[in-house]
Amino acid sequence: MRSRLNPYLGFRDNAREAMDFYQSVFGGDIARTTYGEYNASEDPAEKDKIMHSELTTTSGFSLMTSDTPKGMELSTSSSITVSLSGEDEAELTGYWEKLVDGGSVMMPLNKAPWGDSFGMVTDKFGTGWMVNISGTPS
Repeated sequence: MRSRLNPYLGFRDNAREAMDFYQSVFGGDIARTTYGEYNASEDPAEKDKIMHSELTTTSGFSLMTSDTPKGMELSTSSSITVSLSGEDEAELTGYWEKLVDGGSVMMPLNKAPWGDSFGMVTDKFGTGWMVNISGTPS
Protein backbone atom coordinates (compact mmCIF):
# COMPACT_ATOMS: atom_id res chain seq x y z
CA MET A 1 0.00 0.00 0.00
CA ARG A 2 1.20 3.51 -0.81
CA SER A 3 1.86 5.92 2.03
CA ARG A 4 -0.77 8.57 2.48
CA LEU A 5 -1.43 11.62 4.59
CA ASN A 6 -4.95 12.45 5.67
CA PRO A 7 -6.60 14.60 8.33
CA TYR A 8 -7.44 13.01 11.70
CA LEU A 9 -9.74 15.26 13.72
CA GLY A 10 -10.07 14.86 17.48
CA PHE A 11 -13.24 15.78 19.35
CA ARG A 12 -14.18 15.64 23.01
CA ASP A 13 -17.44 13.71 22.57
CA ASN A 14 -19.15 14.52 19.27
CA ALA A 15 -17.08 12.65 16.67
CA ARG A 16 -20.12 10.60 15.60
CA GLU A 17 -22.19 13.74 14.95
CA ALA A 18 -19.28 15.47 13.20
CA MET A 19 -18.60 12.48 10.96
CA ASP A 20 -22.29 12.21 10.05
CA PHE A 21 -22.13 15.89 9.05
CA TYR A 22 -18.99 15.36 6.96
CA GLN A 23 -20.68 12.41 5.24
CA SER A 24 -23.61 14.70 4.36
CA VAL A 25 -21.08 17.15 2.85
CA PHE A 26 -18.81 14.75 0.95
CA GLY A 27 -20.83 11.54 0.61
CA GLY A 28 -18.98 8.26 1.02
CA ASP A 29 -18.96 5.48 3.58
CA ILE A 30 -18.10 5.59 7.27
CA ALA A 31 -16.39 2.80 9.21
CA ARG A 32 -16.57 3.26 13.01
CA THR A 33 -15.41 1.52 16.13
CA THR A 34 -16.28 2.46 19.68
CA TYR A 35 -14.27 2.28 22.88
CA GLY A 36 -16.76 -0.31 24.12
CA GLU A 37 -16.06 -2.67 21.20
CA TYR A 38 -12.44 -2.95 22.34
CA ASN A 39 -13.00 -2.54 26.09
CA ALA A 40 -10.71 0.48 25.75
CA SER A 41 -12.34 2.64 28.42
CA GLU A 42 -12.89 1.83 32.06
CA ASP A 43 -15.78 4.31 32.21
CA PRO A 44 -19.03 2.63 31.09
CA ALA A 45 -20.41 6.06 30.13
CA GLU A 46 -17.79 6.23 27.37
CA LYS A 47 -18.44 2.84 25.77
CA ASP A 48 -20.37 4.38 22.84
CA LYS A 49 -17.80 7.09 22.16
CA ILE A 50 -15.90 6.80 18.88
CA MET A 51 -12.44 5.27 19.21
CA HIS A 52 -11.84 5.57 15.46
CA SER A 53 -13.93 6.45 12.42
CA GLU A 54 -12.98 6.92 8.80
CA LEU A 55 -14.96 8.48 5.99
CA THR A 56 -13.89 7.31 2.53
CA THR A 57 -15.43 9.00 -0.50
CA THR A 58 -15.68 8.19 -4.20
CA SER A 59 -13.58 11.34 -4.85
CA GLY A 60 -10.70 9.69 -3.00
CA PHE A 61 -11.02 11.71 0.22
CA SER A 62 -10.25 10.08 3.54
CA LEU A 63 -11.14 11.83 6.79
CA MET A 64 -10.67 10.28 10.23
CA THR A 65 -12.10 11.29 13.61
CA SER A 66 -12.26 10.10 17.20
CA ASP A 67 -13.59 11.14 20.57
CA THR A 68 -11.20 11.83 23.42
CA PRO A 69 -11.87 9.94 26.65
CA LYS A 70 -11.91 11.88 29.92
CA GLY A 71 -8.55 10.41 30.90
CA MET A 72 -6.85 11.94 27.87
CA GLU A 73 -6.46 15.58 26.96
CA LEU A 74 -7.13 17.07 23.56
CA SER A 75 -3.95 18.31 21.91
CA THR A 76 -3.73 22.08 21.85
CA SER A 77 -0.17 22.37 20.61
CA SER A 78 -1.18 22.77 16.98
CA SER A 79 -4.11 23.64 14.80
CA ILE A 80 -5.29 22.27 11.48
CA THR A 81 -7.12 23.72 8.54
CA VAL A 82 -8.29 21.27 5.91
CA SER A 83 -7.72 22.44 2.34
CA LEU A 84 -9.97 21.43 -0.56
CA SER A 85 -8.76 22.38 -4.00
CA GLY A 86 -9.33 21.47 -7.61
CA GLU A 87 -10.93 22.53 -10.86
CA ASP A 88 -14.47 21.18 -10.46
CA GLU A 89 -16.32 24.38 -9.58
CA ALA A 90 -19.71 22.70 -9.04
CA GLU A 91 -18.26 20.00 -6.74
CA LEU A 92 -16.16 22.37 -4.63
CA THR A 93 -18.88 25.03 -4.41
CA GLY A 94 -21.28 22.33 -3.25
CA TYR A 95 -18.88 21.32 -0.46
CA TRP A 96 -18.45 24.98 0.49
CA GLU A 97 -22.19 25.58 0.75
CA LYS A 98 -22.63 22.58 3.04
CA LEU A 99 -19.62 23.40 5.24
CA VAL A 100 -20.88 26.98 5.72
CA ASP A 101 -24.22 25.73 7.13
CA GLY A 102 -24.00 26.48 10.85
CA GLY A 103 -20.39 27.57 10.51
CA SER A 104 -18.56 30.88 10.53
CA VAL A 105 -17.23 32.31 7.26
CA MET A 106 -13.79 33.84 7.71
CA MET A 107 -13.43 34.79 4.03
CA PRO A 108 -16.29 34.41 1.54
CA LEU A 109 -15.75 32.21 -1.51
CA ASN A 110 -14.84 34.87 -4.09
CA LYS A 111 -12.35 35.62 -6.82
CA ALA A 112 -8.86 35.81 -5.30
CA PRO A 113 -5.94 38.00 -6.46
CA TRP A 114 -4.19 34.91 -7.88
CA GLY A 115 -7.12 34.25 -10.23
CA ASP A 116 -8.80 31.33 -8.45
CA SER A 117 -11.89 31.42 -6.26
CA PHE A 118 -10.97 31.06 -2.60
CA GLY A 119 -12.80 31.02 0.72
CA MET A 120 -12.25 30.10 4.37
CA VAL A 121 -14.83 28.80 6.85
CA THR A 122 -14.83 27.27 10.32
CA ASP A 123 -17.55 24.63 10.36
CA LYS A 124 -20.05 24.11 13.17
CA PHE A 125 -17.66 21.61 14.81
CA GLY A 126 -14.77 24.09 14.92
CA THR A 127 -12.76 22.66 12.01
CA GLY A 128 -11.20 25.17 9.64
CA TRP A 129 -11.58 24.66 5.90
CA MET A 130 -10.06 26.43 2.89
CA VAL A 131 -11.61 25.96 -0.54
CA ASN A 132 -9.65 26.92 -3.67
CA ILE A 133 -11.23 26.50 -7.11
CA SER A 134 -8.57 26.78 -9.82
CA GLY A 135 -8.97 29.33 -12.56
CA THR A 136 -12.68 29.95 -12.12
CA PRO A 137 -14.20 32.53 -14.43
CA SER A 138 -15.00 36.05 -13.18
